[in-house]
Amino acid sequence: MLYHFLYQLIYREYGTSSEAWFYKGLNVFQYVTFRTAMATITALLISLLFGGKVIRKLQALKIGQEIREELSAEHQAKRGTPTMGGVLILGSVFVSTLLWARLDGVFLWLALGATTLFGLVGFADDYIKIIKKRSLGLTERQKIAGQLITAVVVWGVLYFATNYSWNLSIPFLKDTALPFGESVIPAGLYLIFIIFVLLGSSNAVNLTDGMDGLAASITFVAMAALTALTYVASDRRWAEYLDITHNPASAELTIFCGAMVGATLGFLWYNAPPAEVFMGDVGSLAIGGALGTVAILTKQEFLLPFIGGIFIIEAISVMLQVGYFKFTKRTQGAGKRIFLQAPLHHHFQLAGWKEPKIVFRFFIVAILFALLSLSTLKLR
Repeated sequence: MLYHFLYQLIYREYGTSSEAWFYKGLNVFQYVTFRTAMATITALLISLLFGGKVIRKLQALKIGQEIREELSAEHQAKRGTPTMGGVLILGSVFVSTLLWARLDGVFLWLALGATTLFGLVGFADDYIKIIKKRSLGLTERQKIAGQLITAVVVWGVLYFATNYSWNLSIPFLKDTALPFGESVIPAGLYLIFIIFVLLGSSNAVNLTDGMDGLAASITFVAMAALTALTYVASDRRWAEYLDITHNPASAELTIFCGAMVGATLGFLWYNAPPAEVFMGDVGSLAIGGALGTVAILTKQEFLLPFIGGIFIIEAISVMLQVGYFKFTKRTQGAGKRIFLQAPLHHHFQLAGWKEPKIVFRFFIVAILFALLSLSTLKLR
């Protein structure tokens, strides 16, 4: 919005001919790097300024966290803490993005739309659990159906409204390629891949959201890495130098990612131990959907396990636990566990680690994964 007003209207009208420093200074609005930095700061400030008001509103509406009975006493003490704070993240991201991004690109609106749809699925789940007092919220089929519809919408927009490449970008290989050549994957088959990426990323973040500051801090790291990857893919000079697919349509996604970085950092101010608010499914599903959508739009799908390594590990721990329990129950008559409890952060908690120690150590590992994802740019 500011780009269209201050740069396209005012600067182009006065800045190229006037000697006034104000008009000439508006030229800075053409640079994605400047607008990304401003979007990050804006989202951070919105989160900080409105966080307290959102928390008080959630308290007034009696939107408190429900805690499963099987969780530890440390978790039981959090019962009633305001949840659905993810609306603060989403609001900050949307306002900041709309202020600083160019609003004429399909990719940007697709990222915002997919994030909204995933957020609505999470909102419905939270609403049913907390307002309607149904402890399980949406059924598993209902939640997957909502995520599946969103994934199909993303594919449909890419198929009918863009010139999206249906090839796969493989880390450590140059350009956009398949292991067996340069042939394009059928768009219908690619739909399955998109579904896998989006459902996997949204549910992985949702599973990680189980401790004060855990999901928010890891999201901050993952989105920071994705911001850098999105920028270099959208800039021709960097793309040619690093031998990655140049995708100019993804330039404004850098601003969206930067806004997400600022919003989660601001949310972390209130979500840090002891948390004053939880993001709820409305936040975790939306964040996971945003990560997956941006990875798809920028052809970084296979880098997503590196960018969000902790999220993937948490999801795998649940799959291993459930799968092994069912297998041993069927073959041995009694279900056995690999971990003390899944997701993995609960295993370490039951092993005696304090919650802040788990969060900080996972945060450190998340940084290592992010650095690993960035290092692949020079290994192609």
